[in-house]
Amino acid sequence: MLTSDQKGAIAETAVIHEAVKLGVGVLKPVNDGLRYDLVIDIGERLVRVQVKSARRQIDVLVVRCYSSRRAAGGFVRRTYTTDEVDAIVAYCPELQRCYFLPLDEFAGLTHIQLRVAPTRNNQQRGIHWAEDFEFAAKLHHLGAVAQLGERLAGSQ
Repeated sequence: MLTSDQKGAIAETAVIHEAVKLGVGVLKPVNDGLRYDLVIDIGERLVRVQVKSARRQIDVLVVRCYSSRRAAGGFVRRTYTTDEVDAIVAYCPELQRCYFLPLDEFAGLTHIQLRVAPTRNNQQRGIHWAEDFEFAAKLHHLGAVAQLGERLAGSQ
């Protein structure tokens, strides 16, 4: 069984791999202890990203949106704020996909659930569909991937 550090390293390298495939710049902080793991260059701005591993529970991906640390009184959980992180990017090893979750849509939540299949009762309201947050589509929506063709044409 993998440790949480190993799962985090796998998720982080998967996100870096996906971003590089899309032609998006990725920066990694030199020091640890920051609230974000990576910075993604989407052209007009830099996006601070916290990388998480998403676990699949039947038809839902569950993304944990907090950090934990041991303190004198036990474990302390702390959610991420928009002052610290711009987005959470979750990697699901079972689906081998990355999901871009802007923190301004999910601030203050301890968990985000992304649905990968329809609900049994066909509920639509309040559902976060995984396909709406797929990494490439979300970055394209933010304008990052549109520059890929320009970069390739200029470097060939």
